Amino acid sequence: MALLPDWKLVVKKAWSVRFMALAAVLSGLESVAAIAGDSIAKQFPAGLYAAVVGVITALALVARILAQNEAKDDQE
Repeated sequence: MALLPDWKLVVKKAWSVRFMALAAVLSGLESVAAIAGDSIAKQFPAGLYAAVVGVITALALVARILAQNEAKDDQE
């Protein structure tokens, strides 16, 4: 495993990174709320919060394999 030569640009521009960051934040919020004694998931219908996090993670996987032209545009 090795870093991409343009990893800073990828982190800044790639949608897959954005979706994974959002999923991480939402998962972190759920963990913090559970530790604090109240669950964020209880504020939504059963399973909705987990479904939203799952969809965002799936979008990240799809975005990872799709061509992302935003980074290419910045390199030219």
